[in-house]
Amino acid sequence: MAEPGAGAPLALFWDIDGTLLSTAQAGVFALEDAAREVLGVEPDFSNLKTPGLTDFQVATVAIEAAGGEPTAATVEAFVRVYERELPGRLHARRGSVLSGVEAILEDLAGREEVVSLLLTGNTEAGARAKLGHYGLLGYFPGGAFSEDGSDRATIAARARDLAAERLGSAPAPERTWVIGDTPRDVECGQAIGVRTLAVASGGASLEELRASDPTVAIAALPAPEAFLELVGHAPSRA
Repeated sequence: MAEPGAGAPLALFWDIDGTLLSTAQAGVFALEDAAREVLGVEPDFSNLKTPGLTDFQVATVAIEAAGGEPTAATVEAFVRVYERELPGRLHARRGSVLSGVEAILEDLAGREEVVSLLLTGNTEAGARAKLGHYGLLGYFPGGAFSEDGSDRATIAARARDLAAERLGSAPAPERTWVIGDTPRDVECGQAIGVRTLAVASGGASLEELRASDPTVAIAALPAPEAFLELVGHAPSRA
C-alpha cells in the first residue's frame, strides 16, 4: 500500500501528557511550589484532576483548590512560578516516554512530506521542559501552546496556521490529524475540522474516547508502519 509520501503533505498535531509521555505526576510538585510562593499556603494537590486542561486552566483549578481567588494576575503569577520550578521537579518521579512514541517519531523524522507539531495545553516553557527531560524535544520544530486563558480550540487554530506556514499552504483536513488521549483533544480537532486519533494511553478509557466521536480510537500507538497506514489511509468521516 502507498505511504503518506505518495499523496499530499501530512500534518500531525501531537498532545504531550498522556500521549507522548507521562511525568508520573511530577508536575504536581511544581504546582504546589507555585501555591506556596503565590498564595502562601501549604497545599496537597495529589488528587487534583487535570487531564485535558491547559496550564492556565490547571492553575485556576489549583488556586481554587488552595482557597485562593483566581484573578488574571494571580493565575499569571502562578503559571510563571510553575514554569520556573517544573524542570527541577521532573526528577522527583520516574516518568517515561509512552509505548511506541519514539519509534514513530524517529520514523517520521526522516519524511519530508510529514510535519509533526505540538498541539498542547502546556505553556511553551512547560512543554520544552517535559520534552527536553525525556529526550523528545528534537522531534518537534514548533507547535501551538497555552499562551493565556485561551481554550483548546483556539490553540488548535494556531497549530493549523503554523502547519500552513511550514508547508506553504493549509494542509487538507483529511491529511491533518490531532493525536491525543482525552476527549478534549478530540474536541479541539473537531473544532478545526480535521481528523482525530484518540489513544487510550493517559487520561481516558477507550470507551470514553469512543464516546467523543474521534475519527479513530485505539488502545495504544502501533508500530511505525501501522501508524503510517492508519493516518494515511483511514476512511473519510461521514
